[in-house]
Amino acid sequence: MERTPVFNTALSFTRGKTAKNRLLMAPMTTCSGFHDGSVPQDLVDYYGQRAQGLGAVIVECCFIDPLGPAFPGALGIDNDKKIPGLARVAKAIKQQGALAILQIYHGGRMVEPELIGGRTPVAPSAVAAAREGATIPRALNLGEIDALITKFGDAVNRAIKAGFDGVEIHGANTYLLQQFYSPHSNRRDDQWGGDREKRSRFPLAVLDIAHQIAERAEASDFIIGYRFSPEEIEKPGITFGDSLYLLEKLAERGLDYVHFSLGHWSRSSIVDLEDPTPLIARYRQAISSGSSLAQVPVIGVGGIVNRADVENALRAGYDLLAVGKACIVYPDWWQRLNAGENLSLEMASTQREALCIPEPLWHFSLVDAMIRDEQSAGKKFKAGIYHEKVEAEALKLNIDVQLDTDRITDIRLQPDSCLDVDFTQTFEQLRTRMLVANSPYVDAIAGATTQSEALKKAVSRALSTSSKHWAQDSGVDPASLENYDVIVIGSGGAGLAAAINAHDLGAKVVIVERMPTIGGNTLKASVGMNAAQTTYQRAKGIEDTKACFYEETLRGGKYKNNPDLLQQFVERAPAAIDWLAKQQIILSDITITGGMSIDRTHRPADRSAVGGFLISGLVKNLNQRNIDVLLDTKAESIEYQDDTVIGLTVVDEYGERRVLRAKAIIVATGGFSANTKMVEHYRPELTGFVTTNHKGATGSGITLLQALGAKTVDMAEIQIHPTVEQRSAYLISESIRGGGAILVSQAGERFCNEMDTRDKVSAQIIALAEKSAWIIFDEQVRSQNKAADEYLAKGFVVQGKDASDLAKKTGMDPDVLAHTLAIFNQAVRQQQDPQFGRTTALRHPLENAPFYAINIAPGVHHTMGGVAISTQAQVLDTQHRPITGLWAAGEVVGGIHGANRIGGNAVADIIIFGLLAGEQAANWVKTNK
Repeated sequence: MERTPVFNTALSFTRGKTAKNRLLMAPMTTCSGFHDGSVPQDLVDYYGQRAQGLGAVIVECCFIDPLGPAFPGALGIDNDKKIPGLARVAKAIKQQGALAILQIYHGGRMVEPELIGGRTPVAPSAVAAAREGATIPRALNLGEIDALITKFGDAVNRAIKAGFDGVEIHGANTYLLQQFYSPHSNRRDDQWGGDREKRSRFPLAVLDIAHQIAERAEASDFIIGYRFSPEEIEKPGITFGDSLYLLEKLAERGLDYVHFSLGHWSRSSIVDLEDPTPLIARYRQAISSGSSLAQVPVIGVGGIVNRADVENALRAGYDLLAVGKACIVYPDWWQRLNAGENLSLEMASTQREALCIPEPLWHFSLVDAMIRDEQSAGKKFKAGIYHEKVEAEALKLNIDVQLDTDRITDIRLQPDSCLDVDFTQTFEQLRTRMLVANSPYVDAIAGATTQSEALKKAVSRALSTSSKHWAQDSGVDPASLENYDVIVIGSGGAGLAAAINAHDLGAKVVIVERMPTIGGNTLKASVGMNAAQTTYQRAKGIEDTKACFYEETLRGGKYKNNPDLLQQFVERAPAAIDWLAKQQIILSDITITGGMSIDRTHRPADRSAVGGFLISGLVKNLNQRNIDVLLDTKAESIEYQDDTVIGLTVVDEYGERRVLRAKAIIVATGGFSANTKMVEHYRPELTGFVTTNHKGATGSGITLLQALGAKTVDMAEIQIHPTVEQRSAYLISESIRGGGAILVSQAGERFCNEMDTRDKVSAQIIALAEKSAWIIFDEQVRSQNKAADEYLAKGFVVQGKDASDLAKKTGMDPDVLAHTLAIFNQAVRQQQDPQFGRTTALRHPLENAPFYAINIAPGVHHTMGGVAISTQAQVLDTQHRPITGLWAAGEVVGGIHGANRIGGNAVADIIIFGLLAGEQAANWVKTNK
């Protein structure tokens, strides 16, 4: 008779409960909770499906306090209202015969202010995390520490009431418990800080109260585990020896298990890079057989997919294994493992509902990287290790990029004594993003953009080199790898939409981007995307017409808009919203902008800035399709022969010049707001104005096309945006005014209709003696606009406990501001503004404290002029004839917006005409092969 595999043998915990086998589902963030941290039904189904066959499921971390969520969509266990939802999760897991364990935590200084209403996160000490841009937390006082310990106990009590078999205390991932034990984050000199004995008191106190609550509830067999990160790279930081010290003290007080927090079960030290010994081996060597810790089962995690992984990890010294991504991809993973299947971490792009994966989790980077478009072919690499240099400012390091034939399998830093904490943290975070995305085209690490881009560039070089080596070994001409159907110049929203659509219509596509990053000016877009007669408007009962949208855009553009292009724009807008939704880029919330009379500005459901959301979603789609991107590559000239496009001459960052072959080119390079000389040439009166645009908005595409005889239109039509924070040139979104805010002068008085078109509001601000103004809003406006929390975090906002306090802090007369607010609030109640004729965004009186103000002035924001195109996005020459093989989309194009662009129309423009250009170019290539 065949012996039962070790992984299928039962394990009994100290207090009596038994896991039927050694395989558990790891606690993994799903970002799928409701806004208040409660549980949706699809999350119940997700856990119930995956519990089948496993010994236990450890449910993702739940915050124990309203100031504790470390990520959007986090689950909470901070009040009794959460018990019923969590009880449904526990029941679904236990019905499959698995133990249900709930992880509990507080994010501490890792909490972003925008997740907690702009408030300052708390921590043991007022020491920011070791990364650029990290928020300095507020140090907890003694009473607050005691209260938090109680709240951990309350969370344990709720977990018991919800029917869970145990809790896992989350002391890892740099969250609050780890922060108390770390000498980097805990600089206290009272009973909660100092040497490691004092620093261990907080996690010990949390463990003690967990035991007390379990005893009080007569749950003597309630499991209590502890998750830990074995080392910190900060200096001073937690050492492996420190971790063993803490774990032994915890074990002495009673633990059912300890759970390593690692990216891979076999990982070695991240501090001592010269020592390749797996940490689990060091752990087993370090603990004596007579210690309390030696009696505590150990859970390993990371890289567990197939049977060999399971057996090797158990052989290495783990008692139990937590399985992560494999459980996401395969709800029946345990059955497949026992059937001897060889599994790969891939899912078809059509399988979300069949796999019972909540939609927010489906878009999470770790999951999104495993999604495969069934019609795409993977890139081909020569397997091996490629050495590259990372150079950014003073940073000069070497990395090893390990590739399989179609994937990045690892990225490693070569040992270097000069490594600093900041970069090592950046590297680890970015390495994870690139590995899960199988691409260097991922979001940069906040506060470390330059270093991130240098690392991404080095990985990109390795991929390019490997691809060329593969071609040579396969007998393929390397130059043939750069033969395309369609070349897209520019990687903003228009370029990405064009590339994706052209690819989906069968074209081989490459994107050429002169900047080191993807996203262009779209990354700075804030308010949303305008469209009329959409599915989302109908769902909200908003009555709108395309005719109204057309007329208001025409009026906003002072009747200088090209009527044919505008008609195409308005007609195609609802379909563009639907196309984004099909790509899982959902703009379901709706607001209003100046110049519009109806709510038609579509934005993300969480009301965050549309630009980053849009680019992140489009890049995920780009990666799923394996579309080539050439960064730091200048489009020098379009090659044109016999009235036909034959390619594009490009120059890379090293000055190497080469020709990419193609039959069609789409130019989507943006406008010229960042080209001071060009702006001043057409509008001398704008000399000295800041610009909200990124530095790549120089009009290079216009120049490129003019060299081929392209016609330009409306070049002097340059928009200034009224609300720009001048020190940072940061755009303050129109959604704040659209949410109900007002503009006041330094005298504390309103001076215009805030919802008028941008040119008119800007002119009114410039007419003030101080040439600037204040946006004033209250707590209700802030709570409805996620962008406001970002402004708070960036330090743009003055906050007052009431209107009088705000007036004093901004240098206004309190009585004047009070009078201004009283008159405006009366206008809101009457839905009539006799002072300035404002008819929209009279949403609610501004009377809910606290009050907020941001000082703003106009800045150059958008260039309405550019090259002329047809209604099919073809570039036109000076005789108004299409130039064969050339299309253009986005701000490089003129004529659509006339003399003034309405807020929300730029994002609509780039998607609508980007899709159209991609469609037309791909179809043209098909018919001209």
